[in-house]
Order: sequence, then structure tokens, then C-alpha cells
Amino acid sequence: MSLDRTTLLGIAHAERQRLGRTIQFAEPPTWEQPSALPGWWNRDVIAHLAAQDTAAAQIVKGDPPTELDDYRASLDGRPFTVDGFNEAAVAARAGLETREVLVLWGKAADAFLAYAGLVSDERWERERFDWLAGDIAIRYLVQSRLTEWWIHGEDVRATNGLGPEYQHWPIHLTIDMGIRMLPWALAQAGLDFAGASVQVDVEGAGEGSWHWGLGAGEVPPDDKKPDATIVGRAPQLALVAARRLPADDVLASGNLVVGLDTDLGTEILRHIRAYV
Repeated sequence: MSLDRTTLLGIAHAERQRLGRTIQFAEPPTWEQPSALPGWWNRDVIAHLAAQDTAAAQIVKGDPPTELDDYRASLDGRPFTVDGFNEAAVAARAGLETREVLVLWGKAADAFLAYAGLVSDERWERERFDWLAGDIAIRYLVQSRLTEWWIHGEDVRATNGLGPEYQHWPIHLTIDMGIRMLPWALAQAGLDFAGASVQVDVEGAGEGSWHWGLGAGEVPPDDKKPDATIVGRAPQLALVAARRLPADDVLASGNLVVGLDTDLGTEILRHIRAYV
């Protein structure tokens, strides 16, 4: 399902506000505690978001993404990696007061949403922006940002006492992003399932149904039967796509079940990811 821009931007605004409330109601000492993301403190999670949302706001506005460009220039011929940029961005903010890190994220997220809202209908439909792993349409840039806000909000909430926040749209759009990225994710792992497709049907918060081709640009014909199926609980699939729950553990628990070509379905779950 492809959402219209007004609905998508509305959902993104809601998710930005939800993460803002997570930040607002977290006890101050929790920011200096480990997050659920290995190797990062809770404040590091928000520092990472601040860097990426600042860059996203700049490119949508039409300005150079200065921190991202500076990092690329510093590589001196070494390959660019998103993980490398994230680590550099977190390190660059290590000396800031925690409150400043949190405020910087809020301003960056607000700026991104404001500039996205100003994009003309023609640019919304046609323009591609140079993002972390290549050119991206703004609808998917918006989706990727709200997906990261939900994922990293869960990282923080897992260790600050607030508990999980299961809402339909961020979970649904996280799954949707992971499914859309399947051809890329599988290719990154050296797997070629061109010509095959998967049917995904999940229920609960984030529920939805997808029939997706596994080769780049492939759209299954209406009369094609899927080669593999994945059914079960939407929140668990979203967390698998977020790389927060191991696929094998979720399969063992029964929260997700693969059918037809079970080996193919298992490989899909092991490699699905909702971000680059």
C-alpha cells in the first residue's frame, strides 16, 4: 500500500511527537545508561538520529549535508559505510551536554518535516535525493526517518522503564520498508532469488498483507502464486526487520511461521532489514 503524502507526513509528525514524549518522560539518569542497541548509550541513539535528521533536512531544503560531506571527504579513498558515519556522528557529539543532544535532535526532526512539507507535488513525485545508500524518493526518505524514530525509540524505551510502544502505523511502515528493501538486502548478502516472491500476512498492531518480488524491480503478476509465505504477529516481524530480534528466535517462539518453501522464507527473515 502506498500512502498519499498528506497521510504519510501526518504519520511522520505523530511519530516525531511520540519520540519527543519518550525523551520528555525519561528519567534524566537513563540517558547515561546502555541502550538496547549494543555499544551505544541512550544519548548516543539520539545523537545518531540528530545527525541523520540534520542531513535529511539539508538535502530536502537543497543545502549541502555538511557533516555527511565532511565525513565522506575524510575517508581518503576508503569506502563509505553508514555504520562508519553513525559512529563518527556519535563521537562528534560526545562532548555535548545531554540536553543539547536531545534538543538538537528535536530541531533537526522538525526541520526535516517542515522542508518535506514544502516540497512541491511535482518534486514529491519525480525528484530523487542523494541519501546514504543512493538516490531515494522523498516519500521513502520520510518513511525511513519515521521508521528509525520508532526503532530507536524502542531501543531507548527498552532500558529506561517506559516499556514498548506498539502503534499501528510505525510498525506497519517498518515492515513495509523491510519488504521493499528485500531485493537489496538479499543482494547485499550474496543471495539471488530473482523470479521468486513472498507473501507476508501479519496481524496485530501494524497488521498488513504484501506479495513482493525478490528480484530488483520485480512485481509479481496478479496470477503468480508466492514461493514462500510468512504469517504471524506484526510487532515481532517489525522487530526482526529492525534487526532487534533474531529471526530464528521468533520462528522458534511461533510468533512468525514460514510456509511453502520454508528454506526461502527463513532466509528472507534472516536478511530482512528496514534500514541501510
